Formats: sequence, C-alpha cells, structure tokens
Amino acid sequence: MSRKFLETDSPAWVAEGLITEAQRERLLARYPSETVRAVGLLPLLGSILVGLSALSVVAANWQNLPPVVRLGLLLGSLLAAYAGGDYFLRRGNRRVGYGLLGLGLVLFGAGIILTSQLYQLVGYDVSGLLAWVVAGVLLSYLYDSQTLVLLPILIGAAVQTYCTQALGTFSYATIGLVALGSGWRWWRQPDTLVGSLLAVGLLWQAALWVALTHAKITWFFVPAMLVYAAGDWHPNRAAGRALQGPPLVAAYLFALGLALFGETDQYAGLLRPPVLAYLGALAAVLALSVAGKRARGRLATLPDWLLLLPGFYLPGGLPLAVATLVVLYAHAGSVLARAHRATDAEQLTLGTVLFVVATMVAYFKLTWAFLDKSLFFLIGGVLLLSLSWYLRRRNAQRLAAGAAAVIAAPNHEPETSH
Repeated sequence: MSRKFLETDSPAWVAEGLITEAQRERLLARYPSETVRAVGLLPLLGSILVGLSALSVVAANWQNLPPVVRLGLLLGSLLAAYAGGDYFLRRGNRRVGYGLLGLGLVLFGAGIILTSQLYQLVGYDVSGLLAWVVAGVLLSYLYDSQTLVLLPILIGAAVQTYCTQALGTFSYATIGLVALGSGWRWWRQPDTLVGSLLAVGLLWQAALWVALTHAKITWFFVPAMLVYAAGDWHPNRAAGRALQGPPLVAAYLFALGLALFGETDQYAGLLRPPVLAYLGALAAVLALSVAGKRARGRLATLPDWLLLLPGFYLPGGLPLAVATLVVLYAHAGSVLARAHRATDAEQLTLGTVLFVVATMVAYFKLTWAFLDKSLFFLIGGVLLLSLSWYLRRRNAQRLAAGAAAVIAAPNHEPETSH
C-alpha cells in the first residue's frame, strides 16, 4: 500500500465510518512522503551542462591559443573546480560543493582528451580514459554524494562506447571498474536511483559487447540476468529491486517482441545461440539467483525468470507466438498474485498493465488478419475498457480488505519485507 493510495481513498473510509480520523492519521504516518529524488540530479546536470559549455567555448578557440595558455586553462579550471567544491563543502553547502567536484571530474576527462590533442598523442588504447573512470570511482568513495556515485557510471558508459565505436575493442577493465567499484559503493550504501542507473549502465556495456562481437542478441541476457541475480543477494529489498528493474524491463520487451514477430522463422533464427553453451550459462546464473532468493526469503519473485524461458528454440510460426503469449500471461499472473498477497498497490497496477498488454497482443495476433478493421478496433476497445474496469475494481476491493485488516489490529507491526 502506498501513501498516494491512502491519501486518495482514506477520506472516503472516514466518511463511511470504516475508520476514524485519528486512525487515518496513524495509517498515513506509516507511509511518510517520499523525497523528491529528482532534486538530487540537479547538481549532476548542472555540472554536465557547465562542463559542456566550457568545453565548447574552449574547443572553438583551441587552435588559436598558445600551448602554454591551453595547458594553463586545463589545469586552472581543474584546480578551481576542486578548490571551489572543497570551499563550499567546508561552509556546509553540500549541493554546490558536490556539483563543483563533479564538474572537476568532468574537466579531468576533458583535460585528458585535450592534452592528447595538444601534444598530438594518438592513442590506440583506452589507458587515458580508463584513468578517468578510476578517478571517478575513487572520488565516489571519498565523498558521501549521490551525484559523485552516478558520474563514474555515466563516464564508464561513455568510455566503453568510445572503445567499441572508435577503437573497435571492448574494455573489460572499464566494465570491471564500474561493476566492482561503483557496484561495491552501491552495495555498502544502497540507493534506488544509483541502483537503477548502475544496472542501465552495465546493460548498455553488455549490449555494446554483443554488438561488437556479433554474437546472438540472446547472449545479452546472460550478463543482464547476472545483474538481476546480484539484486537477489542484497539485504535491502528496495535497493535490490531497483537493480533488478532494468534487466526485467529488457527481458519483458524481448518476450513482447518475440510474441509480435515470432511467426517469422528468419527472425527467430537470429536469436538461437548454441544450445548447450547458452542454456548452461543461463542455468548457472539462475542457480545463483535462486540461491540469493532463498537466502533472503524472496522465492516469491522466482516467476520473474519466466520471461527468460528459451522459447525461441521452438520452430518459428504460430507455436512460438502462442508459447510466448502464454509466458506473458503467466508472468502477469505471477505479478498480480504476488501483489495481492502483499497488498501492494503499485505492484497491482503493474500487474494489471502487464495483463492488459498481454491481452492486447493476443487479440492483435489472433484477429488482425481476418477481422474487419472497424470491428477490430471496436471489439478491442470494449475488451480493454472492460478488462481495465474489472481489474481495477478487484484491486480496490483487495486493498480495502488489507487496510481493514490493518485497522483491526492497530498494534500489529508489519514484518520487514526482505
């Protein structure tokens, strides 16, 4: 149950005599308002914009400046940013201080690139830019700042993109630094925003590896689900789910694409890696994930792995499309069942959306080819509205029953979800 749901529905419960105003206040007190986390991104965005602005101005006039002036500008800007950051931190202005430190880190990377141009150092490896990642990771350990934890993840993604696109090589050191350096920093001080961005950054690097090696795209899900498995082991439930969100989204979009385009055997053929190697690697990650779920008491989330069932080994055509639709329905049903047991309004909404999407895909696949288009849209609209109304009504009844149970046991303290 979320605070937003309580704020919306609880006045009606008071009016109907289900609870008193005092009980309503007690329920609201259990769900304090969430911090506006987007505010934490402002120093990061400000640092990036100011850094890009300075970089563009200097770059536009770079060739006309004497080498000594160029080097002085680089060192001066870098020192000014770090000194300014330290000054504001000492005065207690943490946001500006961390923003300037982040700017210093951006200028450090720009300095590496511009110094290479200044002395015409043509590099064919990533050593210089790797130092940028190392500096970012070290800085994230020195200061307790969300901004400074996010920056090395973004820098790692940028450096890996440069390696694969410009140098034609994959930097295992870069992904190792981000996974172990920034990952360990997140593990010690869990944060949902950092967890989500860390997962996205690692998935981006994994996708670059698949593209560079021309491997079957399904290999992407081995490292992706390894990130998911790491979330199973984290003791903080919310932080673990934040890390697992991006891999699950990627797996769901993949299954959705298979349901929509799986009838084409040529498309399915692009997804089939060697059976033993792929299934062996995926089974090893699954075993790691199951062990983590069991250790943390989260086996209820095991149906997440339904999305990774290797249905693409089936013959292309209708059997593959139907099998994928069954998987989508089973996954949506598992989310709804879990949400009902936990009386979680957000998960109920998510499960409802997943169920409606699976229904619409099934409707499209089964009726588009032969049904009159006006009738197709009419039936589809009525089906969607009816399904949405039924699921929302059922969810509201379930949540109201859960709230009544909480009120009936006012001294009951809910168990911590792990």
